[in-house]
Amino acid sequence: MDTSPQQVILVDENDQPVGIDDKLKAHQNGGRLHRAFSVFVFNSAGEMLLQRRSLRKYHFGGLWTNACCSHPDPGQPLERAARTRLSDEFGFDVPLDEAFTFTYRATDAASGLTEHEFDHVLIGRFDGQPHPNPDEIGEWRWAAPDELRRDLEQHPQDYTPWFKIALEQVLRHM
Repeated sequence: MDTSPQQVILVDENDQPVGIDDKLKAHQNGGRLHRAFSVFVFNSAGEMLLQRRSLRKYHFGGLWTNACCSHPDPGQPLERAARTRLSDEFGFDVPLDEAFTFTYRATDAASGLTEHEFDHVLIGRFDGQPHPNPDEIGEWRWAAPDELRRDLEQHPQDYTPWFKIALEQVLRHM
């Protein structure tokens, strides 16, 4: 069994690789800019699949967010990493299309860790029954865009920082 720490790809402001770092180290001391992805999944009714991150997550635990997110391993194609993560967290695999990218920095007050990511947003469609991994996902639901906008406006503290940044642009792509 491999016990070495997961690594992330450090990048510049144009997503060009500049190095590799341990995942935890890249999130400490204000965070180092690294490559990431966020997967958004919609059903044929136009509802978005959301998850409440497990309280066991190392940062931003217990917050609502998109279907999944993570970091590709060095040398791993982005879409393969995203599809693997979606399968690990929700138990299904669908084709994903990259919609846009954005960069952000956000610190989790509870853990003291900081996300500083060049985030690739991928979108897919799924009409089956998810099989969430309880180690990753505390709760899940499908949400209509108008309901989601209202809830986000009324309870912004319940959502992850990257989700709040990406949501409107994702909905424009739909």
